[in-house]
Amino acid sequence: MTSIKRDALTIRPLTAADEVEWRRLWTSYLEFYETTLPEAVYETAWARLLKESVREFQGVVAELDGRLVGLAHYLFHRTLWSTKDTCYLMDLFADPLVRGQGVGGALIEAVRQRALLAGIPSLYWMTQEFNYTGRILYDKVAEKTPFIVYEINS
Repeated sequence: MTSIKRDALTIRPLTAADEVEWRRLWTSYLEFYETTLPEAVYETAWARLLKESVREFQGVVAELDGRLVGLAHYLFHRTLWSTKDTCYLMDLFADPLVRGQGVGGALIEAVRQRALLAGIPSLYWMTQEFNYTGRILYDKVAEKTPFIVYEINS
């Protein structure tokens, strides 16, 4: 599979006009992780992403030939382990039609650049072990840490 030419791919902030395509991509992302969410969660997520606040979730999308082909959601937040904030990349997804062609890497780099512009030197994310395709990319652009995630859902 060949890479998409960088000048053909546009990475830009998510806008209100993107809702239909964002829903399509986010639904595919959730399906990949074998998850479904109620409409109220979609509505809340969308509202949060459109709120213009550096302390709220933000989103960028990858656009190719006028169609959205990828998304990334991220959050700048404080950490007690540094005097600087950190950036959590919560969701990253490339449409299966363009997967392996550089969209994921371009989205990670776009989030990294936004963090750096905000004075935030670190970026982190999690993935499930079975995400082998994503992990091939992640192993190229980041360092795998020894942390294990625990969760309580009450």
